[in-house]
Amino acid sequence: MTTFSVIVTALDAQGYLRECLDSALRLPAGEVEVIGVDNGSTDATGALFDEYDERDARVTVVHLPRRLPAGAARAAGAELANGDYLLFVDGRDALVEGALEALAERVTETGRPDVVVFDHVRSHWSNSAIASGDARLFAGPGREVFSVTAHPELLHLTPTVANRLVRADFFAAHRELFTQDEYAEVLPALGSLLAADRIAAHDQICLRRSEPDTPQAAEGQFNLFPQYDALWALMDRRGVGKAHRAVVFSGMIRRYLKVLTLPGMADRDQAEFFRRASEHFLRYKPADYTRPSNLNGVRHAMLERGSYVGYRALQTANRKRRTVRSLAVKAKKKAGQYATESAYREQLRHPIEEDLAVFSAYWDRGVTCSPAAISAQLAELAPGIRQVWVVRRAGVPLVPAGIDYVVPGTRRYWSVMARAKYLVNNVNFPDSVIKRPGQIHVQTHHGTPLKRMGIDQIPFPATSRGVDYDALLERCGRWDYSVSANRHSTEIWERAYPVPFTSLDYGYPRNDTYYTATAADVRRIRERLGVAPGRKALLYAPTHRDYEATWTPRLDLERLARTLGDDFVLLVRGHYFYDRGLSPLEELHRRGVIIDVSRYDSVEELALASDALITDYSSVMFDYANLDRPVVVFADDWETYSVTRGVYFDLTELSPGAVARSQEDVERIFRSGEWRGEAAAAKRAEFRRKFCEFDDGRAAERVVRHVFLGEHGVPPVVPLAERTPAPTPEQAAAVPTPAG
Repeated sequence: MTTFSVIVTALDAQGYLRECLDSALRLPAGEVEVIGVDNGSTDATGALFDEYDERDARVTVVHLPRRLPAGAARAAGAELANGDYLLFVDGRDALVEGALEALAERVTETGRPDVVVFDHVRSHWSNSAIASGDARLFAGPGREVFSVTAHPELLHLTPTVANRLVRADFFAAHRELFTQDEYAEVLPALGSLLAADRIAAHDQICLRRSEPDTPQAAEGQFNLFPQYDALWALMDRRGVGKAHRAVVFSGMIRRYLKVLTLPGMADRDQAEFFRRASEHFLRYKPADYTRPSNLNGVRHAMLERGSYVGYRALQTANRKRRTVRSLAVKAKKKAGQYATESAYREQLRHPIEEDLAVFSAYWDRGVTCSPAAISAQLAELAPGIRQVWVVRRAGVPLVPAGIDYVVPGTRRYWSVMARAKYLVNNVNFPDSVIKRPGQIHVQTHHGTPLKRMGIDQIPFPATSRGVDYDALLERCGRWDYSVSANRHSTEIWERAYPVPFTSLDYGYPRNDTYYTATAADVRRIRERLGVAPGRKALLYAPTHRDYEATWTPRLDLERLARTLGDDFVLLVRGHYFYDRGLSPLEELHRRGVIIDVSRYDSVEELALASDALITDYSSVMFDYANLDRPVVVFADDWETYSVTRGVYFDLTELSPGAVARSQEDVERIFRSGEWRGEAAAAKRAEFRRKFCEFDDGRAAERVVRHVFLGEHGVPPVVPLAERTPAPTPEQAAAVPTPAG
């Protein structure tokens, strides 16, 4: 039996790490171990490793105190390896199903070779299975064991250690090849093939590699030179022939030229890199070298002559040509748009106003949700910062007194969007908004994701058809901060929106009220809604279905109200996507069967006023769980919804309370008392532990102190067991009303 040590090195990979670890743990104990190397992560990567370590004896974790070069991080994991073979993967990668079994079989049939190379695919948000380009290279060796001497074409394999299985004692004997790399894996990838006497090829796909969504930075690029020096020394010791040297040389020069085009390299560093690349060109140029005949040949000539001035002149000329073409295309595309936004272009010439913040929520619907909570806290902690809300014209009458606002598209709107230092929203601002250098964008989101979001929706046509995901990611690319209520959300946002941002694991500001509201607040809201004292208020808040054009309540509300009797009252809130036209709730409301709260501005107040929640797949359940009150999940179409919309977990298994699959189930759950029984409470407790992680009543304060005041020592999150939610309606009724 072949045993594997899968060494997972990860740096800030929280959005991908679960899939990676799960894929590596498919074999039983005794056949596989996973060694997680947390390479100085600043996100929840380390905590995720620890979670797996605690629950699975096959997992061992190493926490590095600071980020180390890739080779050093892998070596730290290899120190603890006990398997016959080592497999090095990144925390964003994932093994395909059956990969380890197939590799074990290949090891056995080839007599335990030094190295087994295999195919892989690359994964990008737009395509989860981009061919590596290596497939053609596996044809030559076939199923026999070989050395690279007989097959120099194998040196063209994608240069990474993740596409090869390495025998543990071979790794130990050639440790210097695997521990010196940084920036690129040239030495371990090519060196392992050059040093191995016995190599086997497996032409099947075993790994999915995550494609970076941002250009590779130039940091660490000088490490390439000692890697190639070591490679050439190895080839000299091994007596490698001309064909192999030609492959290595061409790859080396191609990589050097690529580094010279990367953004972020200082002029002095670029000049020094060019000088050293030129030295390597002359030192390692094969005797039968022939210069390419295309534009790359010109670049080769510059390196051969050591002419950095000539190289820069060539690059400048090419850049100017590309810029002219790009501007012409953009100008044509934006001509019509700019014609209506000339005021905005004018305002963009003015300095950013450091004391100006712009807020919006739900596509400019009004002053609500987490942006409203942040706005209120900002007014208290930093009253010197001027606030302006963006509110659509139809919502202007509902703007609270004293709130400054602008209507989208007006001249002042373009002025504040151009000049504001801070931009806060729970959705994205329009494409027409330009994120200026120096502006700070806070994305608060508006719920914890059960349904698939962002690029994770792509495989689900009910929601992805017609969506321009390039435009979506361009909008998301404006985010500086992403506010999160729990680690589940943090992981999902990172993967669903693969753009650079900093996660603020502070809780959702809109949920602060679930810990700060008083008994008087609960009584006041119930009185405003018309809920009589002593009646149990059930908030029914379903979500919308992407496969339905209009909304019809899936519950027979009149029958439910009749079945439950006068002890209960139904507060029914239709989803805001269906706020146009005649509501099916109006007649029931007029007749007193239900209370239609679809247009009631604050969902948080409705939650405070209710004794229990009935919902289906709405994110309101995650927020409501903070109140530690009963939740009933009505999942009559779960199979259809989960397949068409896509979900992140099975809600029927991990629910915040009793699950109903029919109208009869809902009625039985309430008539029997199951809705607030011990089993429902146990489910709710588990749900709260997972999804109410950061909500403790001080989320807005943490956001304001960090983003607007520049404080990093924000108040710590209070542990769940130490929090006290707002009083229930029953508790609120028992609190004496203050005299006067």
